[in-house]
Amino acid sequence: MRSRATIVVVIMLLVVILDQAFKIWIKTHFYLGEDMRIFSWFHLYFIENNGMAFGMEFGSKLALTLFRIVAVGALICYIAKISALRSVPTGYLVCLAFITAGAAGNIFDCVFYGLIFNNPYPPQLATLFPPDGGYSALFHGRVVDMLYFPLFSFVWPSWIPLVGGDQFLFFQPIFNLADAAISCGIIVLFIFYHRYVLSPKALSELPVRS
Repeated sequence: MRSRATIVVVIMLLVVILDQAFKIWIKTHFYLGEDMRIFSWFHLYFIENNGMAFGMEFGSKLALTLFRIVAVGALICYIAKISALRSVPTGYLVCLAFITAGAAGNIFDCVFYGLIFNNPYPPQLATLFPPDGGYSALFHGRVVDMLYFPLFSFVWPSWIPLVGGDQFLFFQPIFNLADAAISCGIIVLFIFYHRYVLSPKALSELPVRS
């Protein structure tokens, strides 16, 4: 049980550290809107957003940040309660670790980036700990995104209603490592471990896995 708890902690620390290191590197080496083509299907494209994963917008900035903090705290408490249950598979805990760490990674942006970075006009680069202060207040930072995968595109045939003649690009969202951790954790969880999405009490009553 201790080894499983160690795995969860290590995964969460690695995700948060790698996510923040990559974001800080992008923030200090790319100007806002800069697009570096690595392959035809993969770009580093620096943008920022006020919303949830993949740039979605939902409610006020402060409310969203506070909700993220509460959600991460609840997930950490949930993991701590179920990590010692023999009926809970390690894979389920790993999925929860990725989801929790991803959410925590984006919280750092929202809480601190407005204080520790400035926001110069492109093509100037942002400065970490600028002498004149940051671009916003505590809890009002913007999330850094940079991973862009325009895998393929095509033009819809003209005979198709509504979209005929329009160009379709897959995959358009720009995201970060934290978003990827959340998405991968959720996808694997619901494919393989959906039956374990229960309360700690209900999980304790499941048969022990051999």
